[in-house]
Amino acid sequence: AVVVFFLIPDSIVRLALGDSLVMVASDGISPHGHPRLAGTHARVLGRYARDSSVLSLMDAVRKMTLMPAQRLERAAPAMRAKGRLQVGADADLTVFDPATVFDRATYEHPAQFSQGIIHVLVNGTFVVRNGASVGGVYPGRAIRR
Repeated sequence: AVVVFFLIPDSIVRLALGDSLVMVASDGISPHGHPRLAGTHARVLGRYARDSSVLSLMDAVRKMTLMPAQRLERAAPAMRAKGRLQVGADADLTVFDPATVFDRATYEHPAQFSQGIIHVLVNGTFVVRNGASVGGVYPGRAIRR
């Protein structure tokens, strides 16, 4: 069984996202979990950065990439190769259209792909290309302490 609690009102989410120390991540569990499983990042980019100007697009991207990587790199040194675009870093990239990115996940269909995601590369390998999932590729690796 899945239990969903509605504890945090949108006003508190907006307040938190505006704080410089708050990072964006998800604890969604596949396959029949909460919409945040597939929609967290697109929701922040679309609803809170683009539509509501709660934070800038660059701050939103930083809160979901560099900040979490930096927070974890002392415990997991492999995180030093995550969350940044630089020579020697892992080629984990998401290419999205800031004008159309939007979460489409619902409680009935929590794993729906977000709109406006053009490409996703994991370790330099396409897992989403031209908006469509690429089957049969599993380039991710576990990160250990």
